Amino acid sequence: MPDFADEAVTPQVRKAAAWAWRLVVLAAAAAVLFWLIQRFVVIVVPLALALILTALFLPAVDWLHRRRVPRSLAVVLVFLLGLGALGGLLTFVVTRFIEGLPHLIDQITVSIDSLRDWAANGPLELGQQQINNAVDSAIGTLQQRQAEITSGVMSTASALAKFVTGFFITIFMLIVFLHGGRSIYEFVTRIVPAQVRERVRDAGRSGFTTLTGYVQGTFVVALVDGVGIGIGLLVLGIPLALPLASLVFLGAFVPFVGAMVTGFLAVVIAILAKGWLYGLFTLGLVLAVQQLEGNVLQPLIMGRAVRLHPLAVLVALTAGGVVAGIIGVLLAVPLLAFLDHAVRSLLGSRETPPAQGGAVP
Repeated sequence: MPDFADEAVTPQVRKAAAWAWRLVVLAAAAAVLFWLIQRFVVIVVPLALALILTALFLPAVDWLHRRRVPRSLAVVLVFLLGLGALGGLLTFVVTRFIEGLPHLIDQITVSIDSLRDWAANGPLELGQQQINNAVDSAIGTLQQRQAEITSGVMSTASALAKFVTGFFITIFMLIVFLHGGRSIYEFVTRIVPAQVRERVRDAGRSGFTTLTGYVQGTFVVALVDGVGIGIGLLVLGIPLALPLASLVFLGAFVPFVGAMVTGFLAVVIAILAKGWLYGLFTLGLVLAVQQLEGNVLQPLIMGRAVRLHPLAVLVALTAGGVVAGIIGVLLAVPLLAFLDHAVRSLLGSRETPPAQGGAVP
């Protein structure tokens, strides 16, 4: 019996309605997923960080294991070397900023004095008493806030200890993934129906291969950014050059915005400490290194296999920041790189190259 109500609706409206209810279901599923992530963030974030670190360290573990080093010993060696280097870098940045802050404030004070002389004797011809009041107030504020800034850095560093639970979960997961992640992956994927199991496993391997390439390439690019900007800051005589270079290295792990933000911090310090001319030189240095990264290093090191569209990266960074703040920004693009090739492989896209050797941990 014909349904006259359906016949009264045009095919376009029926198609739109079919799309609409499916989109509502997808939105509801996404909302449930988001709620679950928020509820179990203490597990989800360490898991994601452990997978990224695994992608960075696993090739070294495999390399040692292929040369007949026991896998447990290889994991310990790579783990101690990698985590020791990262911890040492963070400690270096914090301590050098604390040690260099008094000298930086002295240089800023000299710059303010020079600006006062220019304002009084230059084209502005401001009143000396008015300038002295403003400058004395600025210098006094800097000197009074010095102890607060130092203690603030110390309190920020000590606050990291509150994340000790997540830290140890990440460390435990990292060790397990480095030692036997492939076996875990094979076991977990047994829940998938047998007829599509190998396809799902291949998709995971393809995604993890891309994630490995992305993380390793980002590490090399970040190292070049930090070294290049650090050498330039040392040549220009900018205060806190080495800690700033270390921050640029860490910031470069966030695509597009990370290195620029930390580089802008170097520009601000250069202006405050040594004047506008050095600030312009520092800005030119940061822009030149960014151009080198975008036009040479990214295409050369990353290659086409791990290239992501800038719009997709921007959306991922924004969504990550909204969902999980700084951690979300850090994890968004690696997750996007993994999902990009995993989904393409799962759908049988011809754009996805075959996975090499099963790189899943």
